[in-house]
Amino acid sequence: MNNVSDIKDCFGCGVCAVSCPKTTITIALNKNGFYEPVVDESRCIDCAICRNVCSFINSGLSLEKTEITSFASWSNDEDVRLRASSGGVGFEIGKLLINQGYKACGVRYNIDKRRAEHYIADNVEDYKASIGSKYIQSYTVCGLKSVNLKEKYLVTGTPCQIDSFRRYIRKSKKEDNFILMDFFCHGVPSMWMWENYLNINEPLVGKLQFVSWRNKKTGWHNSYAMNLVGANREIYSLMSEGDLFYRLFLGDWCMNPACVKNCKFKYKASSADIRIGDLWGETYKEDEKGVSAAIAFTRKGKEILDGLKHCTLKSHSFEVVAEGQMKKNAKNAILYPIAKNILNHGQNHSLRTWDRLARIAFLLDIPSIFKYKIQRAIKNENRNHNNASCH
Repeated sequence: MNNVSDIKDCFGCGVCAVSCPKTTITIALNKNGFYEPVVDESRCIDCAICRNVCSFINSGLSLEKTEITSFASWSNDEDVRLRASSGGVGFEIGKLLINQGYKACGVRYNIDKRRAEHYIADNVEDYKASIGSKYIQSYTVCGLKSVNLKEKYLVTGTPCQIDSFRRYIRKSKKEDNFILMDFFCHGVPSMWMWENYLNINEPLVGKLQFVSWRNKKTGWHNSYAMNLVGANREIYSLMSEGDLFYRLFLGDWCMNPACVKNCKFKYKASSADIRIGDLWGETYKEDEKGVSAAIAFTRKGKEILDGLKHCTLKSHSFEVVAEGQMKKNAKNAILYPIAKNILNHGQNHSLRTWDRLARIAFLLDIPSIFKYKIQRAIKNENRNHNNASCH
């Protein structure tokens, strides 16, 4: 069959299911906890549309950039800036376009289904649910299937989701109706890890009512914080203090294999009109309210950024705006195979299990630690020698 039934461990963008004219494709979690297509081949008509729109199996990007314009940016609305992961420019772009007659397809967290998912907002109030980063893989199908190709939309997603979606709307000859926005992406962790994290913490807080991945109580530069609000109590757990989710996610213990092996969207590689993200680096290191990177890759994208009336934008080179962002794909942690095996055999492991595994990983990685210290000592010695030579 000329379909995606042979695709395993892909990006999980879901656009194949959205594009299928006979709805023969569904998206489900595979054995490792990542979304991938499931095809009912008895109803497949061999049209190959699903393969044509697939970013995973098609090489290169679906967009040739016409220009790159980069800004530091933040919302002038202090409430928006506080709630957003960085400067709030993503929400302000959505608000601008909704007020111009667009609908917005963004991502919210569904408490009942314990997942991030795409949804459609046709007013600013509904779009507020999209504020803030969700560092888990989003289920796209219901949201993207609700998009009417004859109407105007802002669609936001991971770079792979946006690349596939552009292929889809281009094939449908509806590209002019859409503004596409992605963000600097680390990759996505296994949903089994997220289930395990919830199973550890939900008994402590009671039935979950609210989840967020970023919080600026301790400032933007220390805002990687899991905030879980339940019926009985609240947990506020910082990455800087060893939060388990961030140890496993940013430690690359349970990354999607496609993010590690196949991602082609790092740094300035994008098929979006606009890319957003945190603006780390030296230029705004004293700012604790949050600053967004806002990069236009197309003329349409630049016109939108130029039209933001409720944001501050400061022009910088791309290198300044993207400072601190990944230029290469993440690599699996040293005990990734063991972590994967643990998660594949259930999601009720205790915090003690992960602490033990982390201690083993530390012992195994001691040679690398010494190597880093030696390299740093040599670098410092060379710097001291050069400084002495100058005098």
